[in-house]
Amino acid sequence: MADAATRLANLAEDLLGTPLPVRLRAWDGSEAGPAAGDGPVLVIRDRRALRRMIWKPGELGLARAWVAGELDVEGDLYEALDRLSGLVWERGEEDRGLLSSARDPRVRAAAGELLRLAGPLPPPKPPVEEARGRSGGRHSRRRDKQAISHHYDVGNDFYALVLGPSMVYSCAYWTDGGTLEEAQRDKLDLVARKLALKEGDRLLDVGCGWGSMAIHAARAYGARVVGITLSREQAAFARKRIAEEGLTDRIEIRVQDYRDVSDGPFDAISSIGMAEHVGAVRYREYADILYGLLKPGGRLLNHQIARRPEPDEEAYRVDPFIDAYVFPDGELAPMGRTLTILEDAGFEVRDVEAIREHYALTLRRWVANLEREWDRAVRLTSPGRARIWRLYMAASAVSFERNRIGVNQFLAVRTPAPGTSGLPLRPREWTE
Repeated sequence: MADAATRLANLAEDLLGTPLPVRLRAWDGSEAGPAAGDGPVLVIRDRRALRRMIWKPGELGLARAWVAGELDVEGDLYEALDRLSGLVWERGEEDRGLLSSARDPRVRAAAGELLRLAGPLPPPKPPVEEARGRSGGRHSRRRDKQAISHHYDVGNDFYALVLGPSMVYSCAYWTDGGTLEEAQRDKLDLVARKLALKEGDRLLDVGCGWGSMAIHAARAYGARVVGITLSREQAAFARKRIAEEGLTDRIEIRVQDYRDVSDGPFDAISSIGMAEHVGAVRYREYADILYGLLKPGGRLLNHQIARRPEPDEEAYRVDPFIDAYVFPDGELAPMGRTLTILEDAGFEVRDVEAIREHYALTLRRWVANLEREWDRAVRLTSPGRARIWRLYMAASAVSFERNRIGVNQFLAVRTPAPGTSGLPLRPREWTE
């Protein structure tokens, strides 16, 4: 009988109708696929990985095997993800659901062969890092708080290891030869300049993270800042930083839902990496609330990841790996939908800047930070959590590079009735 790797490679190629793009190594040490030395190797360390894929076909089964350490990559992870993307992420819905279709004779034959390779044992339990037990309606206050806690309350020390001293968890703004910290400082300053912050301005920072935008706005521009987050760990860390900077008279950090902010108006609002958590069902409400919190003539800077439009938008589904292990209930919208909702809420959208290549550079730096401090990252969280972050950030970098997702900054104004926006005639003055 053929070795495990050859059987798996033949099975995959028959089922998918294309040769495997990476070499495969099985738990018995056997290898198959492209010639040795020709790129990265996909390693199946334990046959439990097959049982996961049988019981949860598609991305979730693969994700569980990765998080559990049963599936790994030797060599360049970015190259492996790029080669595998055509099989995992870019096939049509019919192909992605192939293994779950019991009517297809190929599938029945494949399932039988996989069962013989996997063994007759029941499916392993999902890794403990998987988000489970979500309660309440999607994007209700309770469920949003649970989702934010799952993602952000994994330890400030772990985030400091990944993000570096800037503690900014969003796309940096790069120049050639710059460091991650310089690029993050430049992003914060870009936001401040687009908002035209000045001494005494009142800024609401929605989803304030660890306080970096609030600190920059107060220290460099003299703004008075209210930062809100649902993460108690973030809030505690931000308050400590603010006290160390001597800015407690200028910055207030609240553990508060954006739906509960009632002390407007604000001169400006920054929403950096927050809208992805809001959800399609709530996004118009979110835009309406921000519009209502701004004074006439006030500006909103909305920094948001976007996906490519779907031919059938009703068919859009949240990525199973991201939903189960990274951002529970997180959703991406096409850029055009975000712009339309902002306009429907009453905003005048004055500028949109697409910076997706900047996010790919940012993510690669975060991955490098994680890999350099791998043992410490595992101690701070768990082997599974560290593996989640390595895969999530590397796959996201590839997605930004290949234009599968993007990130955009929308500058919008609550333009008063007379029509005076307050923007300069050359609206890109902040980049000069």
